[in-house]
Amino acid sequence: MNMLQVNGVSKIYGGKVSYRALSTIHLTVNQGEFVGVMGPSGSGKTTLLNLISTIDAPTSGEVLIQGQNPNQLKKNELAKFRRRELGFVFQDFNLLDTLTVEENIMLPLTLDGISVKEMDEKVAQVSKKLGIDGILKKRTYEISGGQAQRTAIARAIIHSPKLLLADEPTGNLDSKASRDVMETLEAINKSDLTTMLLVTHDPVAASYCNRVIFIKDGQLYNEVNQGNNRQAFFQKIMDVLSILGGNTHDLSSIRV
Repeated sequence: MNMLQVNGVSKIYGGKVSYRALSTIHLTVNQGEFVGVMGPSGSGKTTLLNLISTIDAPTSGEVLIQGQNPNQLKKNELAKFRRRELGFVFQDFNLLDTLTVEENIMLPLTLDGISVKEMDEKVAQVSKKLGIDGILKKRTYEISGGQAQRTAIARAIIHSPKLLLADEPTGNLDSKASRDVMETLEAINKSDLTTMLLVTHDPVAASYCNRVIFIKDGQLYNEVNQGNNRQAFFQKIMDVLSILGGNTHDLSSIRV
């Protein structure tokens, strides 16, 4: 079943000089797939993620999530759709420092008025799965980057979203924490069949996906599939990146 369909989507930003960020992109992601999106800075990766996450609307074409076009919803309905159907993980964690780990994880549920008993059960379940059940009472400044990102993942999946969108989730982490986070996402994808879309510069992170699509100058450039061998997949990703070019600093985060 199609979870996500991007049909001929273009995005043009107006201004004195209009700028075409994306040009007629077609993309289908099936339910339970884990798809990576790579490309040089300014290629349109984040624009694509913003369109899929309903933060931005396409100039032409449409984005369908389970056959529904969220951009046709009224403002309140769209906010509800985003909160219930989507999960978000960002590079800088986006946790609230005034709250404990537990309170941060609960946030999506408190907005929906779920009972405390049910919230506690869900937090216990998800924090155990992510190995952070021992730090629930800590504040965000008392935990490591890897723990912070796992807290952010817990918050992103606590309401069982249909689609999880991750933007450079390993960008601020060292290589061990990066691997932990990617193994966590991979495990959630397999156990819960959560559909995932990961935007990343890091080929190691990308090698945890089922397939990786590459964007260049706002257009789909290439696509590689994992197959059975992660090392060979990593090599394929590296080969495409080397042909893709772009700025050398884009690949400075490579950690094998």
